Amino acid sequence: MVGGSIAGCAFARAAARGGADRVVVLERSPGRLEDRGVGLCVLDDRYTELARAGHLDDGIRWHLLTQRHWLARDPDGGGGPRGRLLWAQEMPFRSYHWGVLWQALRERTPDSVEFRLGGAVTTVTGDGEQAWLTGPAGGPDRYDLVVGADGYRSVVREAVCPEARPEYAGYVCWRGSFDTRLLAELPGGAALWPEHEVITVCYPGGQVVLYRIPGLTPGSTQVNFVFYAPTPAWLRPGDPTSVPAGALTGGQFEELAELAERHLPPYWAGVVALSPRERTFIQPIYDLAAPRRTAGRLLLAGDAATVVRPHNTSGAVKAVQDACAFEDAWRTAGSWAELLPAYDRERGAVGREMVEVGRRLGRAQVTEAPDWTAMDHDGMTAWWRQQVAGTGGFGGHALGRPPTHRQAG
Repeated sequence: MVGGSIAGCAFARAAARGGADRVVVLERSPGRLEDRGVGLCVLDDRYTELARAGHLDDGIRWHLLTQRHWLARDPDGGGGPRGRLLWAQEMPFRSYHWGVLWQALRERTPDSVEFRLGGAVTTVTGDGEQAWLTGPAGGPDRYDLVVGADGYRSVVREAVCPEARPEYAGYVCWRGSFDTRLLAELPGGAALWPEHEVITVCYPGGQVVLYRIPGLTPGSTQVNFVFYAPTPAWLRPGDPTSVPAGALTGGQFEELAELAERHLPPYWAGVVALSPRERTFIQPIYDLAAPRRTAGRLLLAGDAATVVRPHNTSGAVKAVQDACAFEDAWRTAGSWAELLPAYDRERGAVGREMVEVGRRLGRAQVTEAPDWTAMDHDGMTAWWRQQVAGTGGFGGHALGRPPTHRQAG
């Protein structure tokens, strides 16, 4: 496995349970990854499927979310500090801290899985019989299969389909997180925001999504936000990249507070302003659907295969479902020549459909959004149905077929 984050851990566990004699995970980061403070959500239906398949369980700390409140700033102030309510949408989710979920998946990999940290894989090649990679210890080293779980800048994807490149969507999201105890500093404190609500505040040209996630320390919670906005004048997205936490200059960081003050109701502008600079970063939005997921003895997983806009809330689901499909194919195939095409068939089409759903939601909610001031409950309900009509659904597609029986481990 090239890459030891969520997709890499899920695939390592799947391969070990499938019967692999030896599984090696190569992760370029030198230490633990749990300090990545990004929040993510899993729709209840998708969680049920993945728990039944043995890939998720209730022992992984999560936070209950039950409703999504769509809000907009009221120019007359009639909506109060929270803004005007457009729609209270029933939406049962489990939210996770990226680091907490990653740590749980890492702990659930069998002891036979070998993790090697602190060095990047530089080249990957393969044919129909074997695969080779050059890593931190030199090489090339030979493997029966190399799985690219190395994200949207994947080295393995370069070998599988070098023509595939992430495409910039034309806007960014600012992301941040902080301990929920800081909400007490705001007028009205945490009482203005029930802990089971996902908040989506809409404005011309973007929106911000806010929700709570578990903290790294058991019993603690954090606020997580994703603020979609036009590309800052100083940012020049070229090759896929981001501005990591702590890298924003003081002036660049101040732009976020100014953006929130200009477009959001007072309470939510205050929430965004609580995020410290060292926990705030910018993620340009990209799309990618690899035309194929396998080549010879190489296979793509997670963001290496598909990069889906965050609007669809499907990133973690997509990665773990990929591992689930891989394990199913492993158990039913009689050879590598059967396993890889079976995985490609099942997950390739789903990945491309998920990318299209993300693009549709991005247009509807950011680049071609309606006049939010004219929207109400009925208008929002019809608008939402139009966005998800004919798709596999919001929050990730359902698994294509019932999973085979597995023993958890």
